[in-house]
Amino acid sequence: MATDGEDRFKPKLGKIRSLGDRKAKTYLQRVLHAASLSGPGFRRMGASAFSGSRIGRGGGWGTGAAMRRGRITGRRRVIVKTRIVKLQGQGIGAAKAHLKYIQRDGVTREGEPGQLYDATSGEADGKGFLERSDGDRHQFRFIVSPEDGAELDDLKPFVRGLMAEMERDLDTRLDWVAVDHFNTDNPHSHIVLRGKDELGKDLVIARDYISHGIRERASELLTLELGPVTELQIQQGYAREVDQERFTRLDREILAQAEDGMVDLRQDPKGNFARFKHTLKIGRLQRLERMGLAEPARAKRWRLAAGLETTLRDMGTRGDIIRTMHREMRSAGVERAGADHAIFDPAQPTARIVGRVVARGLSDELNDRHYLIVDGTDGRTHYAEVGELADPGDYKPGAIVAVESKPVEPRRADRTIAEIAEQSGGLYSEALHRAADPRASAEYVRAHVRRLETMRRAGFAERFADGSWAIPEDFLDKARAYEERNRMRQPARLVLMSSVGLDQMGEREGATWLDRQLVSDRPEPLRASGFGREAQDAIERRRRWLLSQGLAQESDGRAVYQRNLLIELRRREVSAAAERLSKELGKSFAEPLDGERIEGVYRRPLRLASGKFAVIEKSKEFTLVPWRSVLERRRGQIVGGVMRGATASFEFGRKRGIGIG
Repeated sequence: MATDGEDRFKPKLGKIRSLGDRKAKTYLQRVLHAASLSGPGFRRMGASAFSGSRIGRGGGWGTGAAMRRGRITGRRRVIVKTRIVKLQGQGIGAAKAHLKYIQRDGVTREGEPGQLYDATSGEADGKGFLERSDGDRHQFRFIVSPEDGAELDDLKPFVRGLMAEMERDLDTRLDWVAVDHFNTDNPHSHIVLRGKDELGKDLVIARDYISHGIRERASELLTLELGPVTELQIQQGYAREVDQERFTRLDREILAQAEDGMVDLRQDPKGNFARFKHTLKIGRLQRLERMGLAEPARAKRWRLAAGLETTLRDMGTRGDIIRTMHREMRSAGVERAGADHAIFDPAQPTARIVGRVVARGLSDELNDRHYLIVDGTDGRTHYAEVGELADPGDYKPGAIVAVESKPVEPRRADRTIAEIAEQSGGLYSEALHRAADPRASAEYVRAHVRRLETMRRAGFAERFADGSWAIPEDFLDKARAYEERNRMRQPARLVLMSSVGLDQMGEREGATWLDRQLVSDRPEPLRASGFGREAQDAIERRRRWLLSQGLAQESDGRAVYQRNLLIELRRREVSAAAERLSKELGKSFAEPLDGERIEGVYRRPLRLASGKFAVIEKSKEFTLVPWRSVLERRRGQIVGGVMRGATASFEFGRKRGIGIG
């Protein structure tokens, strides 16, 4: 690479033309022509092999790194995971949430919150970084995990060195912040890089450089810092893999040697290290034999179990999950027997757990995929993969949730849409729906339109300019594919039962989860152990409080609850919350009435024991209505809707009608 003061090579592009079958005139052309005739191992110049992998900055360096990978012995290994996040359409909210999460409590060696840093400061300005990022098209997120990171006293010099090398490779200054995490077995760094170069143009990094170049640069730096890996360290690393209950490098090499599921290790290889690994492979196969994953077939030959790699990877994942559960429960002070640990399986159609959130974390930190650990009413503690969360703040420790499997089938609304379209030449609209079903309410019809709008945003439906919809013959297949895609993003359906913890419900003025249990015809079954036992005790305390408040009466040894108990408790809590908000906002509260149209600016959600409410303001008044997730995309904007009992339906954009203020 040219340094300052040296002349840089600058290619001058000529006219694009084809040489066709013209005779090669230069020595270089004759060499290339001869090489192309020598066989398929040499690609002829001009042959089509374009992949786009070198488009962007760092393309050449990334290709070279890919070719060098694995050829140099003694290099330290570094794992680099990359995600390119589109910010347009999501706004800066997603970037802000990610930055907040990587600075969460308990990630330093001392268990303290993570500290942002950058190229020059140990205390980077996260707010300033987000302000500079506002309007960026995209953002790069990296997780850099040196295999021997525990040997580094401080990861900051390593990360700064890596980003400096990237600046040289990409030929631009980079705007980035990072946080170091020490809360796992392998210390690692989260790096967030703006998608702009030093001139303010979109930063495009070649795919080859992302796939190979960054990792090779990191490996070089780590090797310079700690020295090459010694032969003894390499041997020790392989030896540790013999007894592991997960997929290892030895397993990968064993599978590569297998033919039709049979591994033959009778022939001893040449070379000391090769013989050493040969011995380890025999030991590994004996271990797999004891695990029921390999079967001996004469001397030094084994038949491998079908799906060996998948089984071992699943075992490794399960082991990681159990360790995570132990760590989180110990941190939360929750003690449960090992036999009472369970992993939620969303593939089971009737799978459902209800309980208290013990912990929420990221199972995939790069892609913001979450897990919950739930202390269930069945007396067991469950680990549940829940994928992407629209509002992680809803699921704080202490919240009560239901986790349910998600059926991957078209919904009833999809079948209704398909039936109407079949009668209407492949079209659907509100007018066609009302004509097909005159008794359908306006809200019922709008629910079908909202379903199509949701599918359209994901590319599964098409709307015409007049508001009608094209419904193809395979619409139900598209609906099923849409649900399958949703389940990949969110494997389970989450229902927030209460944002208020069990210990705060005893004398709470509000319609709590305990009250719903008391008046329900089908309350949640509670096992007399663990959280189930705690819930039983809390329900009894709540029952006594309701009796003391005149909201229930004892008759023949059982409590008879006031009619419309939940409505009355909800009204009390909302009134008290509105009074506090009125003082805070300096505006009067307008209580919404059933069937009344509501219009105003959506400000924020408000979490109460009775549920989640939306604060909607006008110039002189505000109101509280049941919250819907669709509102978050319109925060700070005018929304309109109609109250329907205990729910509200919304449409967006200003419309004339009865409003507040």
